[in-house]
Amino acid sequence: MAGARASGVDWLRRERAGQQSGKRKQLAEGSRGSLQRFNMAAGAETFSLREVLVAFTACVSEQREVRVDPYLAGWKGLVRFLNCLGTIFSFISKDAVTKIEIIENYRNSDQREKYLTVQSMVEYELANGLVDLQQRSKHPDSGCRTFLRLHRALHWLQMFLEGLRTGEDNSKTSVICSETYNASLANYHPWIVRKAAGVAFCALPTRNTFLETMNVGTAEEAVAMLGDALPYICEVYKITEELYAQHKLLDLP
Repeated sequence: MAGARASGVDWLRRERAGQQSGKRKQLAEGSRGSLQRFNMAAGAETFSLREVLVAFTACVSEQREVRVDPYLAGWKGLVRFLNCLGTIFSFISKDAVTKIEIIENYRNSDQREKYLTVQSMVEYELANGLVDLQQRSKHPDSGCRTFLRLHRALHWLQMFLEGLRTGEDNSKTSVICSETYNASLANYHPWIVRKAAGVAFCALPTRNTFLETMNVGTAEEAVAMLGDALPYICEVYKITEELYAQHKLLDLP
């Protein structure tokens, strides 16, 4: 286990060194373009936890701002993860695909520089009255509202993956998934969706089978890489949560 984690850390260091010489620029460019080109909805590309790790390590700037392009790149990897598990998570992955597409449209618009970071997006949209604060009306798909939905779903995935990482070999994935869902994303779903999700979770595979879908080797190696990846995801979540709380945006309709 220790050896597997050490190898994961060594790999991460090499990746981060590579980022300094242009990796971040490649990630930003790679996250642009249509979702059709990326083939997310079709699940044509194989999920890799390494891809998600690279994306989220590039998210936070030296000024502790969350870069939008690497964030979307990380989410594309997470969508592939959900898709490879079958239709069980389609109610989440399909919504995430829609939200990613909306944000990418802003990044490809004339105002693309205003959406370079989450901080610049919030500042721009609030200053120009582009956010529906009380009820959805003129701006139903504002960047702030759309990003908040991804932010909430990321919280659930963060908790779920942490539960997988720390669970025992005989832990029931269905229980981990259900408990973390009920503690996070379920609060924003109607009763019928929560009910259907609870039934669907019962069909999840065992913990070790689940870990092997991450395509980084054995279950133990997946656990080690989750240990590397999750702190970056947690940091991105924390910075975004604090920003939205500061501007009273956590309950956008």
